[in-house]
Amino acid sequence: MPALTSIRTSEGKLEIVNQLLLPHTVEFIEVSSIADAYDAIKSMKIRGAPAIASLAALAVADYLMQNLQRTSGPEWLGSVDALKEHVNVILSYLFTARPTAVNLGAATRRLSKKLQQSIDAGKDPRAIAQDLIAEAREIDAEDVGRNKEMSKRGGEWLVERVKSQGGTGEGLNVMTVCNTGSLATSGYGTALGLITYLHETGKLQRAFYTQSTPYHQGSRLTAFELQSLNIPSTMLCDSMVGSLFQHHNIHAVAVGADRIARNGDTANKIGTYNAAVLAARHNIPFIVVAPVSTVDLDVADGSGIPIEHRPAIEACLVRGALYPTTLDENGLKQQATVMVTPEGLDGVYNPSFDVTPASLITAIVTEKGVAVKKEGEDVFDLTPIV
Repeated sequence: MPALTSIRTSEGKLEIVNQLLLPHTVEFIEVSSIADAYDAIKSMKIRGAPAIASLAALAVADYLMQNLQRTSGPEWLGSVDALKEHVNVILSYLFTARPTAVNLGAATRRLSKKLQQSIDAGKDPRAIAQDLIAEAREIDAEDVGRNKEMSKRGGEWLVERVKSQGGTGEGLNVMTVCNTGSLATSGYGTALGLITYLHETGKLQRAFYTQSTPYHQGSRLTAFELQSLNIPSTMLCDSMVGSLFQHHNIHAVAVGADRIARNGDTANKIGTYNAAVLAARHNIPFIVVAPVSTVDLDVADGSGIPIEHRPAIEACLVRGALYPTTLDENGLKQQATVMVTPEGLDGVYNPSFDVTPASLITAIVTEKGVAVKKEGEDVFDLTPIV
């Protein structure tokens, strides 16, 4: 099976894999406008904090390139002030698609900063647009390298921790939540990258992953990635984490992050906090793996992280392939969406994320290093790794 990817660019086209159809149908859809990018992020056709930041940046690059190539340029390319106003409106619009994921905000702020720097340098509108295109493409390109670096750092830290407690550092069992691999990033992944690194270096025995309802990112996407990588793995329902910890030797829980506050409080896929509480009860190291761009030093603690609530109907529906397998006229598996709850429920609680307090987190890993708490403290000093 070819390497999985969330975004691809070829022949002047920007495309994403429609993650709502995975794992049964691999369909790439074109993102040809800013509105397409917003919809893809908002509807979760693409998800994962690094991946949506890359898509937003690449969509801006494509949009600017398309307009630069027009024989008669748009009015907003006629002056620096018009360009600045137009681009800032676009960046603000894209940011509102998924407010919890700080990487998206980091990408839009980075482009806004480059815009101002180019203006301050006295460049003309077309040169400024070219600078923005280059910066946007760099945002995407640098993701894979940093993912591999943080995965290596986190994997090596875990091996050394296990050795320090009398283990061999081999035959490791690691559990993860949601999907943090190539489908959530521009490649390799964060927490799933750590698991991949352990597998590649012969240190992993088995990966465990939760279904991660209601969108089933674990049972649909993580399962698909682990299967494609031939990594031994076991799926479990979200409510089975405690049982897993009681009956199996789990060496660590590794998760990604959508936003990390200055003190180490971490917002991630709903269910992460549950896993952290249970990991603490069983003395299992709980590791957060995320790029520097996910750390938001402007937010003091988790209480300042906005939590997105998804539409209630999403928690009432499940989509999947018909079973037994039924193929359509194109040879693809037929899929269907079914309601698993009574219609017209009065109340549905459906936050996308929860916040795990720093006190429950053992280590936070970025591409710059591994942070642990000082003895007796419940919060992190993240300064050395950002």
